[in-house]
Amino acid sequence: MKRINFRKIELLAMMVLLISACSGGPKPVATTEAEEVLAEDIVELRDDQIKLAKVELGAMEMKTLGNSLKVNGVVAVAPQNLATVCMPLGGFIKSTNLMPGSAVSKGQTLAVVENQDFVDIQQNYLEARNKLVYAEAEYKRHTALFKDDVYSEKNVEQVTVDYKNLKAQVKSLEQKLAMIGINPQKLSEDNIRNTINLVSPIKGYVKNININIGKYVSPTDVLFEIVNSDHLLLELTLFEKDADKAVAGQKIGFFINNENEEHEAIISQTGRSVDDNKTYRVYATVTSTCKNIIPGMYVNAYISQSDSLVPALPTGAIVSFDNKDYIFVYEREKEEDGKPFTEYRMIEVKKGASGEGYTEVILPEGFDIRSAKIVINGAYNLLSAKKNAGEMAC
Repeated sequence: MKRINFRKIELLAMMVLLISACSGGPKPVATTEAEEVLAEDIVELRDDQIKLAKVELGAMEMKTLGNSLKVNGVVAVAPQNLATVCMPLGGFIKSTNLMPGSAVSKGQTLAVVENQDFVDIQQNYLEARNKLVYAEAEYKRHTALFKDDVYSEKNVEQVTVDYKNLKAQVKSLEQKLAMIGINPQKLSEDNIRNTINLVSPIKGYVKNININIGKYVSPTDVLFEIVNSDHLLLELTLFEKDADKAVAGQKIGFFINNENEEHEAIISQTGRSVDDNKTYRVYATVTSTCKNIIPGMYVNAYISQSDSLVPALPTGAIVSFDNKDYIFVYEREKEEDGKPFTEYRMIEVKKGASGEGYTEVILPEGFDIRSAKIVINGAYNLLSAKKNAGEMAC
């Protein structure tokens, strides 16, 4: 019996040595001190093991999550922020100094246009205006004489018609002058000109230029396209089955060019008709600022079905084991045999709604969201270390 007990003790000692070698080298067997027993919910790693597991710490975030509806669309501008510039009377392009992408302000000269017709309009206006001064005086004089029975009614009627015709002609020519950018009130016989400055009707940047010096342009030609990108819209395409999932006021998160930066928008208007392909349009106003967003870009967006903020973590920070969900939280630093170790506590949680890489976390009572340092990367490696104690150190 004594021999058998000795062999059992010998086998036990060999097992202790093997476990010690797997965990980083031999450790002296303490006969007088009690070995530390880790709690069931604790995982400890050395610095080199932490690097190998790619463990990263982060904080709990508050996110708006729900049954998000994923949609596609493009960046657009409202009609009042997009201007097509033409020359009402046509002419020859005398000069321009703009390039596509140039920033312009409202009223800035885009090009100088030359046309002899501009001279004729100014001449006709000045002649009509001078005649109107004489006709108005005649009208007043004949009206006064008619009251004194000096002139006949027929003569007064003729003078009145001439006066009103000239007045209409002057008003018409004033409108033509205003159309080509000439102020009738400042026009005189001394400042008649044959060139007109074509100006920008809005602030923005030049999207397209369709002119060059010396080119003749007609009134129907589009010379410039100006876009104001200060107030952008999203034009999103939804299927008719999702018509009840988008209403004015809902928040939208969207991404451009496969970027990781999320931008925000709010639905401002929904469509009132369905296209032939069974889709309809939803328009949202961009509320965040991003210099990379320009009209025409494609976007990937999601429409939140809930406005409430909930605690959330990157989906990879939540691991599952035995049909339960867990997160790992930094516990403390310690030393064993002169070597530093870090402890992480495994905490059971429940998962809620998910969207755009994040998952709602329902935390246990008393959990301190503000101070907790949570493992947001490497959680699966910690779970593996927990399930296979000592395996990562081999």
